[in-house]
Amino acid sequence: MSLVHEILKYNEEFVAKEQYKEFLTTKFPDKKMVVLTCMDTRLIELLPKAMNLHNGDSKIIKNAGAIVSHPFGSIMRSIIVAVYQLNADEVFVIGHYDCGMTGLNPDQVIANAKNRGISDDVIQTLGHSGIDLSKWLTGFEHVRDGIEKSVNIIRNHPLLPKNLPVHGLVIDPSTGRLDLIADGYSAVQA
Repeated sequence: MSLVHEILKYNEEFVAKEQYKEFLTTKFPDKKMVVLTCMDTRLIELLPKAMNLHNGDSKIIKNAGAIVSHPFGSIMRSIIVAVYQLNADEVFVIGHYDCGMTGLNPDQVIANAKNRGISDDVIQTLGHSGIDLSKWLTGFEHVRDGIEKSVNIIRNHPLLPKNLPVHGLVIDPSTGRLDLIADGYSAVQA
């Protein structure tokens, strides 16, 4: 059985048994917070438990490395919507140790894409279109650097209020320990 059919079969039983009822909530985060974190598989259940978050407590946005790569990209749009439409009053940017974006090698990513069927013509066309794949596929040297950069982009965004606390943290994906990198309250008071 294929993965999608396995999921659909399970889902049919999940709905029939009304197992969804324990997850019912509204679209507004009860703790009035939005979290930007990494898509790492180790964080799916660990991060919410380590933060005492339950279904409905927070808006959670995930991408590779918890990186805000563009001040007007989809990550920032999601944060802005969370603040102005969904009543989030604080932002948490949470990276993790042993992140795959640490020292990401863009040449290796491109080589892997070619091995999976992406042609040199496509790579060259993107380059001629002004897309620098080597820059776009770059991570960070240290997770702290990535978190600080994302926090600064969010804090200084022209469409966000200056009194919005934006916190930066790093989680240990083995233990769940959180290390504070940037205290959003002290930045707002400064």
